[in-house]
Amino acid sequence: MNEIWKKPPISLEVYESMVGREIGVSSWHLIDQNRINRYADVIEDHQFIHVDPERAKRETAFGTTIAHGFLTMSLMSIMSYEVMPVIEGTTMGVNYGFDKLRFISPVRAGSRVRGRFTLAEAKLRKPNELQSRTNVTVEIEGEDRPALVADWIGLIYFG
Repeated sequence: MNEIWKKPPISLEVYESMVGREIGVSSWHLIDQNRINRYADVIEDHQFIHVDPERAKRETAFGTTIAHGFLTMSLMSIMSYEVMPVIEGTTMGVNYGFDKLRFISPVRAGSRVRGRFTLAEAKLRKPNELQSRTNVTVEIEGEDRPALVADWIGLIYFG
């Protein structure tokens, strides 16, 4: 469920005042073998390290299969819906890309991940277009090192 839609929207001024602050941390999301297999089918990447638990156990240092890095990255969308506020008057938001995206640690099948979001920048590019930059760390439950770190850019449009 996208928790964001349950929260009241905030003003643009309040959003801009959040720059430099951690906005929040999402709930935990399970990356089990079924999710990895379904993702592999969608993107047609069936490398054994993702979809063959027995071979991955025998032939890798991971001890099991691992999630595709892009699967972990794609979960940032639902994580952001849980954490990031909606700005009053928003008509839509679009993914504008990343200035940095690094896959730090493998996510083993059966692990849970969550996103930690810090608003790094919010600037109007046009009267009805806001560019927002968010620093995201995707943590792996019980691990010291994160799955990934990213500088994520979004464009938010107003009516």
